[in-house]
Amino acid sequence: MEAKPAAVSSQGAGASGRGRGHGNARVARTFSADWKHQSCNTGCWRGRRHGAAREACAAAGRDPGRGVRALAMEERPGHPRGDACCDPGQQKSCQTAGIATAEAYAQARTHADAQVQTEAPEPVAALPVSQQDSLRLAAFLRRVEAMVIRELNNNWQSHAFDGYEVNWTEPQQTVSCLHTLVYPPAQGQGLHVTSISWNATGSVLACAYGRLDDGDWSTLKSYVCTWNLDRQGLKPQQPSVVVEVPSAVMCLAFHPTQPSHIAGGLYSGEVLVWDAGRPEDPLLWRTGLTDDTHTDPVYQVLWLPEPRHSHRFQVLSAATDGRVLLWRGSGTGQLRLSKGFALAVQQLPRSTKLKKPPRGETEVGVTSVAFSSFDSSLFVLGTEGGFPLKCSLAAETAALTRIPSSVPLRAPVQFTFSPHGGPVYSVSCSPFHRNLFLSAGTDGHVHLYSMLQAQPLTSLQLSHKYLFAVRWSPVRPLVFAAASGEGDVQLFDLQKSSQKPTVSITQTHDGSPVYCLEFNSQQTQLLAAGDAKGTVKVWRLSTAFTEQGPRETEDLNQLEAEVAT
Repeated sequence: MEAKPAAVSSQGAGASGRGRGHGNARVARTFSADWKHQSCNTGCWRGRRHGAAREACAAAGRDPGRGVRALAMEERPGHPRGDACCDPGQQKSCQTAGIATAEAYAQARTHADAQVQTEAPEPVAALPVSQQDSLRLAAFLRRVEAMVIRELNNNWQSHAFDGYEVNWTEPQQTVSCLHTLVYPPAQGQGLHVTSISWNATGSVLACAYGRLDDGDWSTLKSYVCTWNLDRQGLKPQQPSVVVEVPSAVMCLAFHPTQPSHIAGGLYSGEVLVWDAGRPEDPLLWRTGLTDDTHTDPVYQVLWLPEPRHSHRFQVLSAATDGRVLLWRGSGTGQLRLSKGFALAVQQLPRSTKLKKPPRGETEVGVTSVAFSSFDSSLFVLGTEGGFPLKCSLAAETAALTRIPSSVPLRAPVQFTFSPHGGPVYSVSCSPFHRNLFLSAGTDGHVHLYSMLQAQPLTSLQLSHKYLFAVRWSPVRPLVFAAASGEGDVQLFDLQKSSQKPTVSITQTHDGSPVYCLEFNSQQTQLLAAGDAKGTVKVWRLSTAFTEQGPRETEDLNQLEAEVAT
């Protein structure tokens, strides 16, 4: 079938046709040179249709010129119609528009046939089995049937391979240092890394700079720094964000769901919240210097979901002034007190054997906080007096304190545990057991407690100096880590030994204390630790500390039961 040429503009614009494949269409264009004047006798239009019209007129005895001219008048809009133009006795000319045509060729698909040789399926050969062999096989099966069934039952009841899983990844056999992060201006001021925290995605690490050995109110400028470890071209001595703070930062914590929000507690007693996503103006909220503000250094901050709105969070702060306070951000940039607790010596359970406090002192200084993973209202406090305290957010008893407050202060303590030989600097609740928690103190011991009894289940002597931090692993029920005043990080696997560390990592070669450490709950092979040299080291753990073994949770339950009896 012949393709009809397509009309295109006479102003010089091209027309093209594109077909499938790799060939290029060839385009031919024809344009009329100018307006043509044609005789009515010769017709106003040309083409096959006009030729057919002439033949029809001639056959009917009519003037073919008139018929063709009449057809042209009908097809051409605006042309005057009438017999005057088509009268054979008159000679007139009519003006026609220029005709522009284009011919386009499109590449068509081509088809090709090819023959493929196939092989006819061959019948599967079968060895002939004699009737005699079949009888022997049947006799053998009857003879061994009972024995095979008995062994299968024994295997089915065996626990030898319970929990066995094939490890398809290459195991990491050693603990290695991935990054050594420092901020030179903070090191130049002799500041310590007092606290570290991973953000919600596990890719950003924040550290607080301050001093833990300063015996007076610190007026030194300090810093909060963050590093994005997933960013290409990471510069260990150049943080992604640096926030200058007018007082030493004692603690910080990333928001559980907002990756850029950081809460911090200062030596001055203030609590602040920054947004690392806007480094030009990072401060979101602050408590300010009001009657509700802590009067002593803040040693712990945490984010807690609001009871009625789980997607909203409050900031919890704890300080050595004996108060645990909950703050809610406002539209004016202020943190407003929403709930508060106070610890008074006279309200502690009678079972606690306490030394007589100095005259005039009634508050119990709080140094650390840990919340249960199974009960959002249950938390454990570490204190300056050396004893851990079991507390509840649902407490209603009024606190016996003379500290002014805009909200009623409650007494949260429910139970007191046997004390350490010095202040408790860190507590950590097990993410795999509702009753177990760890505490670390200045006596160099880590105590494993059950919420159900006052005496520790076990006590581990890890250092002859202070222990500043202890944390349960987020993926291994029987693994925890502790930071010591001798410059090392000790990793324990209670499945292998309950008395000595499995691995001891040297953080500082000169024996400077390690003040803080945190596991990464998202990238579980990472552990970060900060020290008195102003350095943060990120360690890559071996697979022995990141892959849970079979029946490990059951072993943790059994450990509690055995030690308790």
